[in-house]
Amino acid sequence: MRKLQTKPRTKERATLWRWICTRLLSLAIGSIVLIAFLMWLRFFIENKWHESRMPEAVRAELAVLSKHPETNVSRYHEIIDTWYGLAYSDPAMGIMDWVILGFLVLIFIPIIFMLTLRTARPISLQISQLAQAARSVSEGSFGTKIPIPDRVPQELKSLSENFNVMSLQLERYERDLKKSHVAMAHELRSPLTAAIGRLQGMIDGVFVPDEKQLRMVMQQLSELNRLVEDLHLLKLADAGQLNLNPLAVGLDTIVSEKIAWLAPAALKAGVKIIHHKQSVPPCYVDPYRIGQVFLILMDNALRYAAEGQSLSIRYSVSSPTVTVTFEDQGPGVPDELLEDIFSPFVREEVSRSRHSGGSGLGLPIARAICEAHHGHLTVQKNRQGGLLFLVTLRIEKENRVIEHNSIQS
Repeated sequence: MRKLQTKPRTKERATLWRWICTRLLSLAIGSIVLIAFLMWLRFFIENKWHESRMPEAVRAELAVLSKHPETNVSRYHEIIDTWYGLAYSDPAMGIMDWVILGFLVLIFIPIIFMLTLRTARPISLQISQLAQAARSVSEGSFGTKIPIPDRVPQELKSLSENFNVMSLQLERYERDLKKSHVAMAHELRSPLTAAIGRLQGMIDGVFVPDEKQLRMVMQQLSELNRLVEDLHLLKLADAGQLNLNPLAVGLDTIVSEKIAWLAPAALKAGVKIIHHKQSVPPCYVDPYRIGQVFLILMDNALRYAAEGQSLSIRYSVSSPTVTVTFEDQGPGVPDELLEDIFSPFVREEVSRSRHSGGSGLGLPIARAICEAHHGHLTVQKNRQGGLLFLVTLRIEKENRVIEHNSIQS
């Protein structure tokens, strides 16, 4: 899966709590500081006005007494009372001071209110857009996206990004589900229509109801039954209810058995299966189910990559796992279809011809079985052409407890 490239973070975005606290505290502290500054400015201007009325000699004498009033306290108070007024020495706030303070508070209340609303608007707007988008998704409009502004807290930005990803995934899931239902109906209808048509022909006397005709009907019904069984197995695996009977067994032994089973088909298709045998640790797996995986991968190569004329099987041990690789030399698939080949009813219709058959459920079943064993099935493109399937399973000691719990469930 392709990794998303993200821009390097130069600065960590503030959290929602820090984002709110920083802005509200900034408004509160800024308002208090500004009111205090204006009150100081009022007294500063008043003092400068009184000093401007004093004679130069009195102003110089007051400057000296202001630094050391104890040298002549009576003269200091005389100057203050004469030029500043008797009320200047009163420590209580005067009526004018209260009026000015109240006036400043009345001015700053609407300013703080407006700034607070402006600060909270990005959050409110983003939450409203999220609510509206969530309503659209709940009504079936999958794929709905919302813009992600920069001036929002990190939590809200992450929530918006995750919502967009979720919405796109729902849209893709709905599209794949509809596509899968159409393909499923087509796959089930083909053998059923053929069987019904053949039976109707026998009823109408068009065909003689002999053994040959009955076998043709039976073949179509068997194909229909196989499709139903494959769908049932796939759904059991998706639900985590696939019944496993694990044993300690070497994967090379299972591969050898499936190669012997497919030898006539490989000879007929002109494909040489090259088995690079080596000693590998035993894995605690269900031999039948894992054998089914190997059989699907080999059969897939015979169906779609026969023109490469070879299928190479190798092993790679990297504790605690064993990886079995199936490398063919066929035409391969386009990059955009590489991961989709594990989707139900998907065939490699572009470079691997459809006429070779298959329902499109083999590879999804193989991956589901591997995941039921807590393993992996992945695919890569060969540099020389063709595909490389990798089956990765845990060795016995690491896998025993996990698989035992899976069986008990």
